[in-house]
Amino acid sequence: MYVTTFYSFKGGVGRTMALVNAAVELANRGRRVVVVDFDLEAPGLDSFRILRPEKKTPGIVDFVRQYLDTARAPAVKDFVYQASGVGKEGGELWVMPAGADRREYGVKFRDIDWQDLYARRDGYLLFEDLKEQWKEILQADWVFVDSRTGHTDTGGICTRQLPDAVVAVFFPNAQNRRGLAAVVRQIRAEARTARKKEITLHFLMSNVPDLDDEDRILQRQIHSFRRDLAMEPRAPLVVNRYDALALLTQAVFVTERPRSRLAAQYRDVVDEIVKANLADRDGALLYVAELWDLDRLPRWRRRGLSGPRDDYVAKLEEIEEHHSGDPDVLYALGRLYDRQRRNDDASRLFDAAIEHGCVEPEALLSRSARRSGTGDQAGATRDAVRVLQVERVRPWHAISALRLAADAGPDDLVATPAVQAMPGNRRVSLGVSLEDMGETGLSRAVLESVEDSELSERTLRRRNSSLSRICLADGRCGEAMSLLEHGGRSVADMDMADAFNYGMATWCSSGAARRSAFARVVRQARSRGEREKGANFRQCLAVAQWVIGDAESAREALCASREAATKTRIREMSCWRYTRVSREEFLSDCDEIEALIEGDLSRRPHFMAARNGHPASGKRILRHG
Repeated sequence: MYVTTFYSFKGGVGRTMALVNAAVELANRGRRVVVVDFDLEAPGLDSFRILRPEKKTPGIVDFVRQYLDTARAPAVKDFVYQASGVGKEGGELWVMPAGADRREYGVKFRDIDWQDLYARRDGYLLFEDLKEQWKEILQADWVFVDSRTGHTDTGGICTRQLPDAVVAVFFPNAQNRRGLAAVVRQIRAEARTARKKEITLHFLMSNVPDLDDEDRILQRQIHSFRRDLAMEPRAPLVVNRYDALALLTQAVFVTERPRSRLAAQYRDVVDEIVKANLADRDGALLYVAELWDLDRLPRWRRRGLSGPRDDYVAKLEEIEEHHSGDPDVLYALGRLYDRQRRNDDASRLFDAAIEHGCVEPEALLSRSARRSGTGDQAGATRDAVRVLQVERVRPWHAISALRLAADAGPDDLVATPAVQAMPGNRRVSLGVSLEDMGETGLSRAVLESVEDSELSERTLRRRNSSLSRICLADGRCGEAMSLLEHGGRSVADMDMADAFNYGMATWCSSGAARRSAFARVVRQARSRGEREKGANFRQCLAVAQWVIGDAESAREALCASREAATKTRIREMSCWRYTRVSREEFLSDCDEIEALIEGDLSRRPHFMAARNGHPASGKRILRHG
């Protein structure tokens, strides 16, 4: 249970309206909420239509009066009633009014000596008992206390004894600032008393005119409040003045006008209050989400926003303790720790989240990768396949899952809901990405699962280009040629990459390097100028220039290819093998191409060795026009 007091030094600032809207919103989010009318001199919670009782119900004044008469704490259930029709998903709203009989209320209220109650009649213990009854009897998740304005005998009960948090509601003028400053100091001083009670303070600037601040009047007032009340950098929350006759009927905007700006601002107030209660599931998730957003900011922007590191680390540990069985909270914590490079903690929390039913891809893939790294490939595959059982999976999650599920066959993986639910164009993109990563078996299965009729002409050519490269890597040159010729395409219709691959396919198939395809490659390469500088591009260009008889240009391109290869650490695609290779292998392939350029016609690409079992060298290469 979490008790929050709404306090204002002056009246007329919309304190009670904010409390009622916040309470109804929380009840509609599935929480059990108790609202307590402690504005004993001017009670009014039960004047809201949504909170009106079906019959007269005694309240705080009657509760205290009965205690004074009997010296025993009364049962709270006799002093509350449930607001009918409020609450969703199991949420409920209960009201503890100020009192019942208006004719006798004033007499009963004035008859209570609050100082004597605390000094001689154990008033402190009475209200501690009341708190315990809210928790045990009403099973409240939240208690909202509507406090009297100004400095009163009951003010300390509402702002220091009862609450875990106080929402200080104010209009931005000097009178409110001066009055609030003293109250705020008293609230903060509770942390230095024997009780060492830390009370969270929220500041709500209410009824603020929504006007141009050309003379910076409002900004100067906010600056003064932040300075004198020692507010955090992001405070205060703001509820603007809302000119609507619905205010006269005390409409609850979060339910009656949920799309209004005022309702949105009240929901922001609720989120801020909830975020301070780490025992509340939504509060924990909101707090972790806030740290996630802050973590994305540069350090100079984060300064002062998240508090001291020890403070938020302790709060994260508290969240884990409160929600050790909640998969969503554990997963959110795991993601945050993963971003902060706390790898062991992230792994532990992801595992705990999965054990409690989490099916988030990131958690499953994290465990799958760790299992794969420790040799538990069967476990890695199980986790990866669980990711693929969900229809809507992000592309990079699908790619990771497909690659980690090494124990499953490509056809079985393609048949999973995640892949089957993808439209044809996305499946082609998935297959091309897998091919680029060297996962040719998976790539081929994915690409071949797409029907031609599902694709536009452009996407169909992209799919066939990728499949043709996979076929060339396996030495299936005839298939590569057929894919590139699909739809009656000729070399003249092909882009530079397809023209080169078609030239290599015909060379592999016939044993002769034909000039026409490679000449198109060279012409298109010249039109690109210096825009293409990659090692693979230069290597392909060197081969194409040799085929058309320009040995000098071929040497220059090959030299540039070697230079580019030495500057990268990634595995580079080699046209000599049609697969990604290490830097050493790539440079070795360049040596063989150089030997070919210098006249050793027995050299030929390695991928051709896969065709009919031919070795990689030993057959003379012909160049035809």
